[in-house]
Amino acid sequence: MQSLQNTTNLDNRGAIIRVIFLMVAALLLGKAAQLQLFDAEFRARAERVGSGKVTLYPARGLMVDRNNKRLTVNEPVYQIEMTYRDFAKHSATFDTTAFCELLRITPEYFVESIPKVWGHKYTERKPFIFLPNVPPHVYATFQENLFRFPGFSASLRSMRGYTHRSAAHILGYMSEVNQKAIDEGEGRYVTGDYHGLSGLEYQYEEMLRGEKGEKWLYLDRLGRDVGNVQNENEAVVGSDLMTTIDLDLQEYGESLMVNKVGAVIAIEPATGEILSMISAPTYDPNALRIGRGRGQAFTSLQRDTLQPLLNRAINGKYAPGSPFKTLVALIGLQSGTLIPDRGMACNGGFWSGGKMLLGCHHHPYINNVEQAIAQSCNNYFVTAWLENVNRHGSDQSTKGLKEFNDYLYQFGLGQKLGIDFPGEIKGFIPDSAFLHSQHSEERRWKAIWNRSLAIGQGEYEMTSLQIANFIAAIANRGHWYTPHLVKGARVGNDREQQRLNIERHDIAIDRQHFETVVSGMRQTVLNGTARIAQIPDIEICGKTGTVQNWKGKDHSVFTAFAPMHDPKIAILVYIENGGFGGTIAAPIASLMTERYLNGKIADNRKWLEQRMLDTDMTSRGETSIREVK
Repeated sequence: MQSLQNTTNLDNRGAIIRVIFLMVAALLLGKAAQLQLFDAEFRARAERVGSGKVTLYPARGLMVDRNNKRLTVNEPVYQIEMTYRDFAKHSATFDTTAFCELLRITPEYFVESIPKVWGHKYTERKPFIFLPNVPPHVYATFQENLFRFPGFSASLRSMRGYTHRSAAHILGYMSEVNQKAIDEGEGRYVTGDYHGLSGLEYQYEEMLRGEKGEKWLYLDRLGRDVGNVQNENEAVVGSDLMTTIDLDLQEYGESLMVNKVGAVIAIEPATGEILSMISAPTYDPNALRIGRGRGQAFTSLQRDTLQPLLNRAINGKYAPGSPFKTLVALIGLQSGTLIPDRGMACNGGFWSGGKMLLGCHHHPYINNVEQAIAQSCNNYFVTAWLENVNRHGSDQSTKGLKEFNDYLYQFGLGQKLGIDFPGEIKGFIPDSAFLHSQHSEERRWKAIWNRSLAIGQGEYEMTSLQIANFIAAIANRGHWYTPHLVKGARVGNDREQQRLNIERHDIAIDRQHFETVVSGMRQTVLNGTARIAQIPDIEICGKTGTVQNWKGKDHSVFTAFAPMHDPKIAILVYIENGGFGGTIAAPIASLMTERYLNGKIADNRKWLEQRMLDTDMTSRGETSIREVK
């Protein structure tokens, strides 16, 4: 009886287990049927036979001016990439004719675009750009037919563009990376990537480019993208640069410099921020954007005899001319070899041994340093310079010149100022050893041999930036800040703002001497050589200069700052072959100063503005920044 009961219990348990198995099987079969018959996602997954890694390119950081006006844009660009290893597997059956017709390229382009040598630059396993800048409608059609062309893929990237036709030298341009950039990039670049090659695009490449990301895609048996794998590393967008440039002032200055050759630098003295940096002639920055017409445009600019690619603001080497007399006055006053009330007759120039050694224009008797600056008396400043350099004795000129030059170095001359911009040169301040080498037949150097140094000519070489900077130091009454073009950045995907720290440089000259020179610069505009630079209701201080040019017409120079107290702008205008400084340079500087401080030009000065716009010193007759073709 007990045995029968045990048997019955076992049968019941077996039946229960069989029912459970049947129910589970039914559920599994039902789910499979659902997936096979109704779930399109599953069917797509069933066709997946592999995966592929896709690089996510970050948006390049933008640039804005000091008022947050956009200077750059990132425009979508489509490109076709090739992975040779995948192409080679199907090369025997690849429909080259259909491929070329779809992309509107020639068979010759197809053959020439495939590397003949594989190695460092191109590898068979990694994709490279086969065809850049594909039109959107061609890209869309290609995407639909991608399965027909194994080894090829299409991608979307952004390409740099510029919102205005100004500031070309400041912004710079982009270019495809070369092998050197790839080798030195520590994995950041691959063939087909772009990087900044000049200007701020180059200087701040590391911040602007951002960080690449990546994601993995499921691919079907035809190599088509059918969905993302879950793991994805986001790209980090490049940092936005907050530049110091005032776009309105930059555009206005460039319009005044059309048909002229030279440079303009405007600085905010209280910060060292560069408000405008102009090199003329210039060009539309979009002329050198990545594209098929770029090579022709670049060649055109290179062949231009006026050298528009040269950044005269930081690469041009110029004699400073008469604005240098302000430094001679400051150093003489501080050294005690010159007193503020020193009077002197000009007598037509500097005389020695009964001979006129350096001439001067006609002007009234000089009663003090201020009048000497206002009238730009050559005799006064040659005398002051010689007395300073020879103060230890005429046989100790070497010592005196060294001490004089030490003051010049405090103004940032003879050295790089440290601007956040590529290609800055340091200029040249001659020492006694160099000057003696020019007179090697003599036993020792004599200062009078190089008397033209006293008026900012001779062997001096300075950049426009250096000249503008020492005027900013005078405006500050004895200090300057490292000139810079970027004051901050918006960093990372959350766009956190970061400010850059700027160094202050103090000059060991008493403030009272700066006040004397500032007063002289004010008198230059009121009663001296720069009366044309007067601005209604603005106390502008200035200094004209006419730099002798042995190869042609003299250069025109004007430096200024305003207002006289609490200055907001210091400016240099340097016009090659412009003649007297008050003719072209002074009007342009005063117009830009007025435009910056008042936002407009007074009606009674419109005639001067129009005259500067109409002045053509290149005989090219251009009416605006020219288009490069």
